[in-house]
Amino acid sequence: MKVLVTGANGFLGTAVVERLLAHGETDIRCVVRRGRGVSRLGDVSSRFPEAAVETCVGDLRSAEFAREVVGGADIVYHLAAAMRGSAADLFQNTVVSSKNLLDALIEGGARRVVLVSSFGVYGTSDLPRGAVIDETTPLEPHPERRDHYSYSKIRQEQLFHEYRQKHGLPLVVVRPGVVYGPGGAAISTRVGIRVFGIFFHFGRNNLLPLTYVDNCAEAIVIASRQGDGDVYNVVDDDLPTSKKFLRLYRRDVERMRYVTTPYFVTVLMSRLVERYHAFSKGQLPAVLTPYKSSNLWKGHTFDNSKLKSTGWRQLVGTEEGLQRFLAYWRTQHEGADDD
Repeated sequence: MKVLVTGANGFLGTAVVERLLAHGETDIRCVVRRGRGVSRLGDVSSRFPEAAVETCVGDLRSAEFAREVVGGADIVYHLAAAMRGSAADLFQNTVVSSKNLLDALIEGGARRVVLVSSFGVYGTSDLPRGAVIDETTPLEPHPERRDHYSYSKIRQEQLFHEYRQKHGLPLVVVRPGVVYGPGGAAISTRVGIRVFGIFFHFGRNNLLPLTYVDNCAEAIVIASRQGDGDVYNVVDDDLPTSKKFLRLYRRDVERMRYVTTPYFVTVLMSRLVERYHAFSKGQLPAVLTPYKSSNLWKGHTFDNSKLKSTGWRQLVGTEEGLQRFLAYWRTQHEGADDD
C-alpha cells in the first residue's frame, strides 16, 4: 500500500511518518515544502532501511503539483497547514492547498483521506465553564470572530466534509489538542500570552488539552483504520493544569515575570482591548476579545474515551512527556544564554 503524508517534515508530520514505519508501512511518499529542512525525516527513514521513503518537494498551492503527488496513493494523511502568518497566507497554505489536494483525489479516483484538524474548530464560547469537549461538541459557528489560524482550520475541515458528502470521499478526521514535545512550541496560548516582557497567565487552574507528539502520531495512525466519517479527539491522560505547567516551566526553563489574572479580569481586559481596537481603527491588534477569551480560558474539560475505544494508548506517559519537553527547552535557553 502506498501512503502519502503531506507536511511530512513538520513537527508532527515527522512523528507520523515514524509511527507509520513502526506499524509496518514500507512505501511512503512524503510531501515537503521547498526550503524546509528534511534532516529529521532522513534520520527517521534511516532507522527503517527495508522501507521505501520517497520525498517530494513542492507546494500544494499548485494544482499541478497536487495531481502529481497523489498519483498511486492508497491513503493520504493530510497534515500540511500554515501555523502562523497573515490571514491571506494562512488561507492560501491551509484552505487553498487542501482544495487542490481534494480536487486531485477526486480527479484520480476517491482514496481514503485522514485529515489532521485541530481543537480550534470547536465553538466553545457559549458553553458553560467545566463543559466537556468531545466529538459531539458543535463546530465554531462564527469563525470570523476567531484568530486567523482557527479560521483557516475551520474552513479546511468544512471543505473536507463538503467533499465527502458531495463525492463520497472516504474520510477520517483527527482533532489534536495542544501537541507538545522536543522541537515543538514552548508555551501554548492556552496558558497565556507574553506582552512587553511580562507573561499574562490567563489559564489558571484550567486543564490543558496536551498530547505528546509521539502519542498524537500514534493516534493518527490508529484512527486512520477506523470507519468512514469517524472523528477523533486526541488528548493524553492525566492532563496538567495551566498553573502546574507554568510552574514547571518557570522552575526548569525560564524564570520569567508573570501575572496571573482571574477569568473575569481576563474578560474585562478583552473588552477593553476590543473597544480600543475599534476606536483606533485597528492600530492596536485585537489579540484579546471576549469571544476569543471564552474559547481559550473559560475552563473546559476534555474527553478521549472515543479514541481509547480504538485501542489507542499513550506511548509516552504525561509526566515523562513533560520532563522531555522541559529538558529540551532548558537546553535551548542555555544555548541562547551562551551565545
